[in-house]
Amino acid sequence: MTTTSSPTTTLRPLTDAEYEVWLAAIIPAYAADKVATGVWAADEALEKSRQEYSTLLPQGRQTPGHHHYAVVDGNGQTVGSLWIAEAQRPGKRVAYVYDVSIAPGHRRQGHALMAFQALEGEVARLGLAGIALHVFGHNTAAQALYAKLGFQPTNINLYKAVAPAA
Repeated sequence: MTTTSSPTTTLRPLTDAEYEVWLAAIIPAYAADKVATGVWAADEALEKSRQEYSTLLPQGRQTPGHHHYAVVDGNGQTVGSLWIAEAQRPGKRVAYVYDVSIAPGHRRQGHALMAFQALEGEVARLGLAGIALHVFGHNTAAQALYAKLGFQPTNINLYKAVAPAA
C-alpha cells in the first residue's frame, strides 16, 4: 500500500501493536459516547461495546474490508487514528468512517481536517465512490469539521426527554 498524504498529515496502516492500543482505548470511549447519548445504561455499556467491536472486527485488524490508519504529523509523530470500512450504498461502494481520533495534545491543529483530506485520496485508490459517517449529536466540534469538509446530512435523529408525571 502506498502512503497517502496531505501537506503535513499522512495516513499509514496501523501496526499490530498500535491496533491493540487503539482497541483498548476505543472500546471504553465508545461505551461512554453511548451512555452520553442515553442509548445505553452505564452498567451495561462496556460489555455492549466489547460485543459490538467483536462483531464488527471478528478478525481484528485483519478483518476484510476494514482499514485502520495512523494519523501522522509532518514531523513523523503519530497524533491519532482513523478507521474505515468498505460499505455498500445504493449503486456504489463507499468508505464508512467508524472512528477518527486525534490525541488530546494535538487537537485544534488541523490534523483531523488534513486526515480527511488524505483519506479522500485513499478512498479513490481503493476504488470507492465516497465517504459516509455517523456523528453523535453531542459532538458539535466534529459536526463543524464535517460541514467544513463538505459532508451533507443524510438523516437526523432527534430526541427530547420528558419528565415523568408527578
